[in-house]
Amino acid sequence: MDKSLTIEQAREKVKKFVDDRDWSQFHSPKNLSMDIAVEAAELMELFMWVDSTDSYKTLDEKRTKVEDEVADIFMGILALCNSANIDLAKAFESKLKKTEKKYPVEKSKGKNTKYTDL
Repeated sequence: MDKSLTIEQAREKVKKFVDDRDWSQFHSPKNLSMDIAVEAAELMELFMWVDSTDSYKTLDEKRTKVEDEVADIFMGILALCNSANIDLAKAFESKLKKTEKKYPVEKSKGKNTKYTDL
């Protein structure tokens, strides 16, 4: 599944897509962050007014639309990384380490409490 495409390959595909259309002129950090937020809102809209338990059924019913929105968010993130020269893998690893410190297993396992309240 996800092993068939590396982050680097995905970034190159997005770069080519953007370059072929001469869209980099529009890809400021502001515009790309707004694009990501808009696409995330479109994903949330698919689950609006559905309670948590029923959201699994909605996911099954709207799977293609959900996957399209997730892909749009991912493309926006990759475009931002390309435009801003962000190493996504490095940023991910760094953030995961910070989050692991905020949420140690012994304090947070099975809880949805914010780290400041653990």
